[in-house]
This record gives sequence, C-alpha cells and structure tokens, in this order.
Amino acid sequence: MERLGTGMGWRPEIAEAVERMPGIDWVEVVAENVCPGHLPESLLRLRERGVTVVPHGVSLGLGGADRPDEGRLTALAERAEALGSPLVTEHIAFVRAGGPLTASPRLEAGHLLPVPRTRDALDVLCANVRIAQDALPVPLAVENIAALISWPGEEMTEGQFLYELADRTGVRLLVDVANLHTNHVNRGEDPAEALAGLPLEAIAYVHVAGGFERDGVWHDSHAHPVPRPVLDILTDLASRVSPPGVLLERDENFPEPAELEGELEAIREAVEKGGAKPSAASAASPTEAPPAPAPDSAPAPAPAPPHDLTRQHLALTQTALLSALVAGTPVPEGFDRVRVGVQARALAGKRADVVAKVAPDLPSILGTAYRPAFLAYAHRHPMPDGYRRDALNFAEQVLLAGHPEDPAVRRRLREWWLERSGPAPRSQHPTVRLARATRRVLLRR
Repeated sequence: MERLGTGMGWRPEIAEAVERMPGIDWVEVVAENVCPGHLPESLLRLRERGVTVVPHGVSLGLGGADRPDEGRLTALAERAEALGSPLVTEHIAFVRAGGPLTASPRLEAGHLLPVPRTRDALDVLCANVRIAQDALPVPLAVENIAALISWPGEEMTEGQFLYELADRTGVRLLVDVANLHTNHVNRGEDPAEALAGLPLEAIAYVHVAGGFERDGVWHDSHAHPVPRPVLDILTDLASRVSPPGVLLERDENFPEPAELEGELEAIREAVEKGGAKPSAASAASPTEAPPAPAPDSAPAPAPAPPHDLTRQHLALTQTALLSALVAGTPVPEGFDRVRVGVQARALAGKRADVVAKVAPDLPSILGTAYRPAFLAYAHRHPMPDGYRRDALNFAEQVLLAGHPEDPAVRRRLREWWLERSGPAPRSQHPTVRLARATRRVLLRR
C-alpha cells in the first residue's frame, strides 16, 4: 500500500491555508464537490507540487439494498482519473431507500446511515462493493461510519463485520477513529475490541475528526477540535499497525490555520506514541481472527450473488427506518425510539444547514424565520433528489401557505422562486398541470 503520510481534508473555505500548511503530504476532497473538467486551481497547484489528492465519495450508498448506480460510479471513476489518484474511498452506509424494490417513493437521507450487521446485509454489501471495484480504475477503500442508532437483531460486531467484508472482497479499509469513539459513546461499543477484530493489513488510511457531546449523545460534527479520546484510539491503532496515512477532517466552523496545524501536530504525536509501544497485534490470542490477506492479494472466491428476495427484504427494513427518520412514520419495532427521534432532528437540522448553503438567499430573505419554517417543512416533506430541488420545494410550500406575512418579504421570496423554477411547462401531464396551477397561485399572491 502506498505510504500517504499526514493529510488534510481539502475544503474551498480553507484551500489557501491548506496550500501554505507545512508537512501536508496529501489531501482528500469530497468527490461530489469537484468537477473533473473544472478542477479548482488550488487542487491543480497541489497536484503540480506532487501532493496526492484522493476523492472521497459520499453518495454511492454501498450498504443500500439497490445495486450501485452506474452514473455515480462513472462520476467517481472520472474524478479519480482527473486527479491522478492512487485510490478512491466511500462509506459502509446506506443513504437512500424505497424505489422499485419496495414499490414506494424513493427517500433520500442526506446522511450516512448504518447498515445492519447481519449476514444478509453483508452479502448485499459485498456484492455492491464488487460491482464498484469492477467499475473503478483504482482500488477502493470503504469507511466505517458513526451512528446514533443500532439495528435490532445484529449478528456481528463491527470488527467481525469489517473483517469478513475485507476477506470476501479484498477491499481496503478507511478506518475513522472518531467514528469508533462516536460508536463507543452512542452504542457502548469498545474501540479496542473493534480495532482488535480489524484486518490490519487492509487499512488504506485513517480519518481523525472532532465532535461534541450533548445529553449523552456524541455528534460527529467535523466542526470541533479533535478530543483526547479520539487521539487515544489513534495511538491504540498505531500500536497495532503503522497506518499508511492519517488525515484530519474539518467540514465547517473552520479555525485559524495555526489551530489546524496544532491539531495535525497532535495527530503526528499520537501516531508516534503508538509506534513506540510493543505491537498489540503480535500478542494477539490464538482464538482471535487470523490475519486478513494483504489488500493487493486475491480476495476469497466470490460467493453467489444475494438473491433478489434478500435485497428486497433489506430494502423494506431500510425504507421503514428511513421513513421514520425523514417522513414521520412510526418507528420500526426494536429500535430505540428516543435515539431515532434524536437522529431525525439531527437530519432535519443538517438538511436546513445544507439548504442554507446551497441557497443562501433563503435565510437572507426570511431572516430568523428561516430555520423554524424549514424544520416544520422538513417534518412533512421528505427530501427530494438533491438540495437545490429541496430549496425550491421549501420556498413553494411557504408561499402556498400564505407566508411570510410581511408583503415585502413574501414578494422577494416569490420573485426568488419564480426566477429559479423555470418557465411554465406546456405538457398536460397531471404532475405538470399541478405545477402550472401552483405557479398561477403564486403569481397571484
């Protein structure tokens, strides 16, 4: 595995600071946020200096019941080639549910949700990972995610689940130690036990990030400093294996460059501290799982693809959970209702924040009324395909309800919506007639 060194998550808001930071060997970029034909100048300059750039996908949904979308796979492959990347990464998660397998509307989470650690879910995940591997021009690594909720009836620990995934597919692992800490607080899972069960030879690199605790729940915010417990888990991992690369993630609430550089130095120190210890892996008990094959060796022969009924069953269970989270339907049996409620509120809040970034005119027009109005809208309206459409739908619903009460504000919002919703369609399809009727109502207001 290529040695990456110390890296930083590249974001447009800190692009210049990242370029100037000493000791940055590589960067990671959210794949969906860059266009192969129009790469940011900052990334091009980094590439010219020999800095490795790795695209990190967030929308494939490899843990979902459906087969990976060919268009999304093609887009991820194009970004890897445009950036000259040695690998690409994604998540062990599902991000959407519903659709043909369930004969129900498609639902989007706008978030990474946990996959049940069951044999059936593992079969589907392995099949989806193999499909992705065949479509990508470079190796794939997949990341363990943070979770607020646990699935009932799970059959494996996280370490066992990841071990079998790597063993059966040869996929590499992106180990997020901050997510191990999150799962420790939220789900009572021991990070040391999870690390002990991992196929250490399959690790491609490591993520480190910050978060915060509220009412006994740890939120993996990527907007706060890295806490000591996360660095301690990194040290534990580094005592077991020398990680090829370690990267600091920060997605918002960006501090001054000097603070980020201080966090990078703390990460280096944590790795060095772990490297000074005797290897815990060498002292492993004979009853523990045997070492996984090296990631460049051939994986175990592929088992038979999961039966369509297996995918359908997984689709139904994931749709029921996602519907409870984003559409207000009853919480499925076996789930912690309080935790599902916490997750639902977190999803709605994240959705409001992203829409505010995608369409900054909305909070500017509505002022302090924006967030409560959006949260009320989100409770009744699951997210459509994409945040830009979500912003338009939100504005439309607000106007149809006769809000805002201030005529001047309502006029500004109406003008914003009309400018972006496109010309009145001419088709007589029922959904188009409804759209035309909506526009007539809004034009009269």
